[in-house]
Amino acid sequence: MPPTAGDQSLRVAGIDFPDSQIAASLRDGLERIEKRLLDACRSDDLTLDEAAKHLAQAGGKRFRPLLVLLASQLGAPGSVEVDKAAVVVELTHLATLYHDDVMDEAEIRRGAESANSRWTNSIAILAGDYLFAAASILVSQLGPEAVRIQAETFQRLVTGQIQETVPPPAGSDPVQRYLEVLAGKTGSLIATSGRFGAMFGGASEDVVEAMTQFGEAIGMAFQLSDDLIDITSDAEDLGKATGTDLREGVATLPMLYALSDPQTSPRLRELLQAGPLTDDATHREALELLRASSGMDRAREVLGEYVERARAQLARLPEGAAREALDALVDFMQVRSS
Repeated sequence: MPPTAGDQSLRVAGIDFPDSQIAASLRDGLERIEKRLLDACRSDDLTLDEAAKHLAQAGGKRFRPLLVLLASQLGAPGSVEVDKAAVVVELTHLATLYHDDVMDEAEIRRGAESANSRWTNSIAILAGDYLFAAASILVSQLGPEAVRIQAETFQRLVTGQIQETVPPPAGSDPVQRYLEVLAGKTGSLIATSGRFGAMFGGASEDVVEAMTQFGEAIGMAFQLSDDLIDITSDAEDLGKATGTDLREGVATLPMLYALSDPQTSPRLRELLQAGPLTDDATHREALELLRASSGMDRAREVLGEYVERARAQLARLPEGAAREALDALVDFMQVRSS
């Protein structure tokens, strides 16, 4: 029987899961992870302690540790190794956010003042480095294979960041370049989340491989749905400003597709090429035009392709409550931006 809409006993991190035991296990697991995360951020130096905990205490979706915990349900969930792996991926994610905010000169992160604004760029960079070090200490306790996977993941993260930072090569496809950036910056760590969860849950090699590919696909879908939500949602629904990418001059997939379509209105094309849209009236006009553009439809199609890739990997997993829970995650990803 499917879960009743709004049944809080089945809802974890905003997602409705079909099995009450798995939902309870995930909820308990996320509570453990939250405590371990803050412990890992701790420092004897008061400034570093405050700066390193800053983003962890600001909250967040905790999507990566959630996937670690979900993947572990395919084996034996609840082990110390699974919890450590979940903290490793979230520490890594948080560390990248500190560095991103410095590079983007961001003032707000997760509804709070960014670390670089509250302190300085130097403090923010060093806080991010501290979290990377904390992740390295934890992953070293999981064995040499985990260290290798973490290093390869970090290499992909840095590559994606470099690709986003420098102009693409002349003649390259902007859409393909954008998807490569997302695969590095987002897909890689979420793939590792699925991989670590299955590995340290004791799943078979075939299941570990399927969860790695699942994580990569659902990670891409996660970011693409965020891109769409930033355009389609009202500020009241989103809980934060909408159209942030337009305001900051960040060209996401819907915008790239709109620019590539000869039928796109000259006015929208002009606005998208103008860079950051800081004027409220101009920003509002661009947002309305973009919502009605073909770029939105094409971006949704690409999101659907990654969702189907994720579902294809689920077909490789053994039937049962764990696979159904992962399927619920895919459903959530598909409808959150519709």
